[in-house]
Amino acid sequence: MDYPVTPAVRLLREHKVEFEPHLYDYVEHGGTEHSAEALGVDEHAVVKTLVMETDAKKPLIVLMHGDREVSTKQLARHLGVKSVHPCDFAEAQKHTGYLVGGTSPFGTRAKLHVYAERTIFNLPKIYINGGKRGFLVSIDPLVLRDVLHVEGVEVAIGKE
Repeated sequence: MDYPVTPAVRLLREHKVEFEPHLYDYVEHGGTEHSAEALGVDEHAVVKTLVMETDAKKPLIVLMHGDREVSTKQLARHLGVKSVHPCDFAEAQKHTGYLVGGTSPFGTRAKLHVYAERTIFNLPKIYINGGKRGFLVSIDPLVLRDVLHVEGVEVAIGKE
């Protein structure tokens, strides 16, 4: 299968991570619901990469189940900061080097601290962005700990 060689793919190869590429037709604002449907997988196993920043403008990444949202209040409490909010698209792209909708936690331009919802590690396999819109890679979630030194958090809330 022909797939894009993004900074994320290069990093995974460098770390000798086994992954399976999955391409699908990207739909603007389709989100994880669309990608899960396109690949025929449970949205809970599709992990979104969210670029956020603290009130002090410190950027970070949160990895969350596709069918859940991040409680920014709980995250701010966990980090010991006043507030956390999503970065605007231009800022997110500046920090990661990726277009919104194609953001991967792997191979980001700036070294960002990565937090992941704890229950992601209970899944046998996750589908996460490979660094391009319409391109996910499936990997063992433990790779997140090994390669990104992710910190587990409990900040998931149901989708509204």
